[in-house]
Amino acid sequence: VQLVESGGGLVQSGGSLRLSCAASGINFSINTMDWYRQAPGKQRELVARITGGVGITDYADSVKGRFTISRDNAKNTMYLQMNSLKPEDTAVYYCHARRLAGTIIVLDYWGQGTQVTVSS
Repeated sequence: VQLVESGGGLVQSGGSLRLSCAASGINFSINTMDWYRQAPGKQRELVARITGGVGITDYADSVKGRFTISRDNAKNTMYLQMNSLKPEDTAVYYCHARRLAGTIIVLDYWGQGTQVTVSS
């Protein structure tokens, strides 16, 4: 199983970036996919989630209205469109794949992360 993020970089405040997460080795379409981020000295936090199947989305309050999560099951790829970026969005962004069977975690994989830096 591999989850490979790309699209990070340096951007000015107010700018945009689009992150991608290419998945291999899993039945991509049925898994819940998440974007997490971790800033220096802080805990990893959930940014956005999209479920398998119908693709229900959910966002952290801090990014609602600015970030959009999406997935292309034909390409086994998830995206995070980030607009109106702020310096506090600076972090390493991680792709995560998860699947539950009831309350049991049957699939749990992380990507290596991609750095997003927003300058003021």
